[in-house]
Amino acid sequence: MITDESFPWDSWRSFPAAQQPNYPDAEHLKNVVAKLRKRPPLVFAGEADALREKMARAARGEAFVLMGGDCAETFDTSTADQIRLKIQTLLQMSVVLTYGASLPVVKVGRIAGQYAKPRSSDTEERDGVVLPSYRGDAVNDNAFNAQARVPDPQRLLETYQQSAASLNLIRAFTKGGYADMRRVHTWNRGFTENPAYARYETLAGEIHRAIMFMEAAGADFEGLKVVDLYSSHEALLLEYEAALTRIDSRSGELYNTSGHFLWIGERTRQLDGAHVELLREIRNPIGVKLGPTATPEDVVGIIDRLNPNGEEGRLTFITRMGAPKIREVLPRLVEAAQSDGRPVAWITDPMHGNTIKTASGYKTRDFETIMNEVEGFFEVLGESKFVPAGMHIELTGDDVTEVIGGSELLDEQRLKERYETLVDPRLNHQQSLEIAFRVAELLRR
Repeated sequence: MITDESFPWDSWRSFPAAQQPNYPDAEHLKNVVAKLRKRPPLVFAGEADALREKMARAARGEAFVLMGGDCAETFDTSTADQIRLKIQTLLQMSVVLTYGASLPVVKVGRIAGQYAKPRSSDTEERDGVVLPSYRGDAVNDNAFNAQARVPDPQRLLETYQQSAASLNLIRAFTKGGYADMRRVHTWNRGFTENPAYARYETLAGEIHRAIMFMEAAGADFEGLKVVDLYSSHEALLLEYEAALTRIDSRSGELYNTSGHFLWIGERTRQLDGAHVELLREIRNPIGVKLGPTATPEDVVGIIDRLNPNGEEGRLTFITRMGAPKIREVLPRLVEAAQSDGRPVAWITDPMHGNTIKTASGYKTRDFETIMNEVEGFFEVLGESKFVPAGMHIELTGDDVTEVIGGSELLDEQRLKERYETLVDPRLNHQQSLEIAFRVAELLRR
């Protein structure tokens, strides 16, 4: 491990670190981290502060958070067209959710940093050959050969470069008129013209009339041409995250400058673990995934470690229970947070607990099962003092065939048509919009 007493936030090195690559060349890793520490920040403290305030509003029921993007970004697919399509999908979803909730939607992409993934096994076996698991492009290559699967520190530098390029493009799209609400709504009207989605035509018509009214009343559409789209990713690779943690020159406080919002995954949320220790010291808004094994004691322990002073907007719990467990497990966790009293936001991730494998070997998810977990989340939060603050979705702007179901009735036989993910299945463009319309209906109740 790298040691450098001039970096006071390296206390995480004294804690157990789960899900870290086994780099064969420690000196190479040390040199790469030294270079990363000299690179400019990817995001700025003021942006993270603004998002923290918006997360606080969402926790109070004054906004709704939409987080979405790839399960795992890849270097080859971080192209202008694919980033544009993801942004377009998030914008389309946000217009629908804004109308349904009658609240501003905080838009956060799983973009510009989601290049690493935890794995349930350190190795993968095919036809009797056992190799290290693919852990995302930030670590190794997906090709199934021994050389490709060796963790390479140089990929951390490529992760930085790819993230910087993606953030530049995101800022250009969201600040240059591409996000104009009238344009986005026109895209949504095209969606509802498909007979498969006719059930959403009434809601789309209401949104259309509302926009026409705004125009007739002289609303300032210039102000609606620009949106804020924040970046988020799992803070998995500790060397990378620590290297991009910096002291803000204004406040003297620590910020992780690799993304605006960082989260700790279900596999790395140990209270005595390095991930909790690293994120404990930063000022960014942060999230923690809670799966079906989470206990009330875990909830209070996480609050103690990551938000001991009860700062609004600081801590978000992202639930990923699985539809069969959400109504059984979540009430106890919510009750524990409610009894504790310190503010947290609650967001649903209805994707990760609902992965299944077909007889033909494809990992997939079922659209109605995903919606069942969302509905369960709304039911449980509706019976507490908390509010459903948002949702966290794995999606793409492309017309892939990875999740079965939805109004177009995509079945198992069609999975092979455009199954492109290297890790977990994602909602395609149409399914993403459909879930936005379904959640908008929940928000109107």
